[in-house]
Amino acid sequence: MTLHPVLAEKLSAALAAASPPVLTRRDALLPIVPGKVHAVIGMRRAGKTTFLRQLLQERRAVLPPERALYLSFDDDRLAGLGVDQLGFLLEEYFRRHPSLRGRETVHWFLDEIQLVPGWERFVRRALDTEQVEIAVSGSSARMLSREVHTSLRGRGMATTIRPFSFREFLRHRDEEPAKEPRQWKPAERSLVEKRFREFLVEGGFPEAQGLPAALRIDLLQGYVDTVLFRDVVERYGVSQVAALRWLVRQCLRNPAGSFSVHRLHQDLKAQGHGVAKDAVHTMLGHLLDAFLLSAVPLATDSERQRNSNPRKLYPADPGLIKAFDASGRANVGHALETVVLNELERRGGAEVGYVKTDEGLEVDFLARNPGAGEELIQVCADLSAPETLARELRALTTAASVHPRAARRLLVLDRDALARVSAQAFEVQPAYEWLLAEPART
Repeated sequence: MTLHPVLAEKLSAALAAASPPVLTRRDALLPIVPGKVHAVIGMRRAGKTTFLRQLLQERRAVLPPERALYLSFDDDRLAGLGVDQLGFLLEEYFRRHPSLRGRETVHWFLDEIQLVPGWERFVRRALDTEQVEIAVSGSSARMLSREVHTSLRGRGMATTIRPFSFREFLRHRDEEPAKEPRQWKPAERSLVEKRFREFLVEGGFPEAQGLPAALRIDLLQGYVDTVLFRDVVERYGVSQVAALRWLVRQCLRNPAGSFSVHRLHQDLKAQGHGVAKDAVHTMLGHLLDAFLLSAVPLATDSERQRNSNPRKLYPADPGLIKAFDASGRANVGHALETVVLNELERRGGAEVGYVKTDEGLEVDFLARNPGAGEELIQVCADLSAPETLARELRALTTAASVHPRAARRLLVLDRDALARVSAQAFEVQPAYEWLLAEPART
């Protein structure tokens, strides 16, 4: 057997072509750990391919082009490609550059690699026998973090690419602040506040940036349909598609809301969907695996309490809220809460839960950061009503008595709300300042 002609063509093109310009740079970085495969995972259309091309560009900025190679397997002409072709590809590469073999580290970026069954065996062999660093990316549901670790037998490291953070949202517009928030001039702050309100509505999917509202909504709804059918129905053989679609819309139309499988099961029955409770639980698991939703459990050390209490569901991006909202409400508060959770997940490492006090009050997030302590975070978009302010502060204060070592933070929509909050034993700041306080990872 010989190398597939399309693969040979792609190899020639990859070696001959200059790196394409990357217009939007993402903050996430892949650590260089010898002997590890770096798997780039995340929801569809979040920018995994762009991120791989960014890494290629960075490597080629300091290396000869033949030592950094990008190949995509998302090509209908490669349908049915066997894993043996990856071995032929490696041999052909070194035939063209024999001086590199065993002497220099080469970097391979393989996009949509999951389309080649058994690719993991090739990657493990390449790492064991060649001087190579490999980064792969692919369909969200076919390259989960736990599956990467399992299939690569501990050789994998996962980096999750999400829709734009607020910093990346500004960077995409060439408006990323160069100074700390306390150094902003009034006009600079006003621009950030304007863009932040836009971000809460439009979200951070790269292709949705700058689109008119109707087109953006249609695009985002199409994304969700693709996840539903490609990452859930096709992969797992789900037959109750109508029930799954109802479940997706229910979750996206009620962001930041508490849910239980029992209640969702009852609602599905009321809608005429005869779905078993176990099937509802399984469907939700598939949607979480596809990165469409995140679930926040009750913050407790008791596994029984964590499993028996409702979880709170959040969409992968605030733009999905507007895309599926049928009520016409602004939903700013839910969008703000979603952005904060997504940022906590983006920063990585923290175990995130919500706190419920004995009085029935809630604090949105308790973030437990290994080596960096705990932090209680309350998010509130509108503090204009005195009773709302009193409830939010009471919840935070009460939760602090249960978690005395946790730092306390109240995140608000803008600086106008700061005047309504008297000095407390916690930090109050606009959410956009908190989002931009994390230094860029470039």
